[in-house]
Amino acid sequence: METIRQQKVQTLILHEIGEYLRIKTEEWAPGMMLTVTRVGISPDLSIAKVYVSIFGKEDHAGVLTVIKEKTKEIRYNLGRKVGKQMRIVPELVFFEDVSLDYIENIDRLLKS
Repeated sequence: METIRQQKVQTLILHEIGEYLRIKTEEWAPGMMLTVTRVGISPDLSIAKVYVSIFGKEDHAGVLTVIKEKTKEIRYNLGRKVGKQMRIVPELVFFEDVSLDYIENIDRLLKS
């Protein structure tokens, strides 16, 4: 069960990383759209699992690799934004959110 503090930190991280990815999308993944769909954080607030939904070309693995390579830059920027609100900026671990693909597949199967 998540505490209120965890929920607040998750929302804060989701908003800030989402905004940063929106700005950097054209540089890192031209012609694509990146959105942060959810964030999970450990009870001690030291590790954040960030789920990114990737829309556009089929090279989702390549885009996720670029994001993982830029993790230090993203964490640094996050620290500059939320440094006054949090003592420790959590380590970031990025995953691709495939829930939309799963929903589309189920919808396609139900229609046929």
